[in-house]
Amino acid sequence: MSRPNGGKATLLYYAYRAISAVLAPFAWYSVARKLRRAHVPVERQHERLGVASQSRPAGQLIWFHAASVGESLSVLSLITRMGERLPQAQFLITSGTPTSAALIAKRLPPRTIHQYPPLDANGPVNRFYHHWRPNAGIFVESELWPQMLVKGRKAGVHLALLNARLSDKSVRGWQRFPDTAQFILGQFDLFLTQNQKTANNLRAMGAVPERVKPGTNLKALSGPLPVDEVLCARMRKSIGDRPVWVASSTHPGEEEVVLQTHRALLKRHPDLLLLLIPRHPDRGQDVQQLIANSGFTCARRSMQEDISPETEVYLADTLGETGTWYALCPLVFLGGSLQDIGGHNPFEPAQAGAAVITGPGFFNFAETFDAMIAAGGAVEVRDAVDLTAAVDKWLGNQSNFEAACTAARSYVNTQQTALDSVIDTLCEELKL
Repeated sequence: MSRPNGGKATLLYYAYRAISAVLAPFAWYSVARKLRRAHVPVERQHERLGVASQSRPAGQLIWFHAASVGESLSVLSLITRMGERLPQAQFLITSGTPTSAALIAKRLPPRTIHQYPPLDANGPVNRFYHHWRPNAGIFVESELWPQMLVKGRKAGVHLALLNARLSDKSVRGWQRFPDTAQFILGQFDLFLTQNQKTANNLRAMGAVPERVKPGTNLKALSGPLPVDEVLCARMRKSIGDRPVWVASSTHPGEEEVVLQTHRALLKRHPDLLLLLIPRHPDRGQDVQQLIANSGFTCARRSMQEDISPETEVYLADTLGETGTWYALCPLVFLGGSLQDIGGHNPFEPAQAGAAVITGPGFFNFAETFDAMIAAGGAVEVRDAVDLTAAVDKWLGNQSNFEAACTAARSYVNTQQTALDSVIDTLCEELKL
């Protein structure tokens, strides 16, 4: 039996279908080139065309779709717990970047397959659904691909938007085309939102009101980042008794502020070590040059260079080792926040026991940082002067710093209790 979708297909949707058909070869050329550069095998590149590289497992198949690294990793704990609840179910997770694929491969839950998602064009999407035939499709955050949604619902797939989050800009864009927004949102059986603001926005955009339900920030539910204990022990021995602080997930324009801060801090803490973790490790050479230009001595992880007593900055320009760096030091400045980027996931350092310093540009995690700041587990700064004062305060007052770490961890623990409620809602609304 078909389910009402809450709206009718519009001329804009049909125009999108036509344009996507024309642009699909060009999109494939661009996507395939990026995958080749990342040394993704040809067979796996063709997954973007809807050509599966693995067989569909028998039985119930629950599909999760996420855009990239953060969204992908945030659902792994959910899949693990849902797998315990549904021991006969199989799981498929799709994500679009080689980085996310590599990290997911290391942490795949039982009975789970990873694939790249099809391009949002007629042929790739049809091939994808014909092969996988998922019972449910759970899209994470703001992944609204019209053909994937419309064809999925038409095929009888129960659809949910999990951890729903829409920027103000995105909301304004959709509201310019209310009939199309209502039609696209009408494909979903369920919306689980991060906050009340998103719930209100979805209803205002045309989502069926009774399908919009409060959720939680899924990233609070993900497991702690992995720690390489052998590496961690070796690093601790190299660092010794030196004080340390971490600047993590930094972007261009932020490293300059971090290094300016480090220079000021060295005047009060002459043996201080900075662990600098750029958001994109492939910027390592540029960041190393910036460190050298700033007059600091540097050891670089990707070059297997060890920390010596003279090392002032350790450049951690590798992938998948952030959990180890957080285990070494619980004093973390989290980047993507001094620029207009939106911030990054504060749950990762907090789960490692860290207190967090953030810039003001954390709008993608506003509800999380606001609550963490109010609880005392995070501090907001605006520039190098503020950042210097915040780091110096925690370096100089151990009891104050430990209280902040405890507050951050307590906040994460309260959020994690919502996982079972999320699973209950998904199973009930998606007929699992």
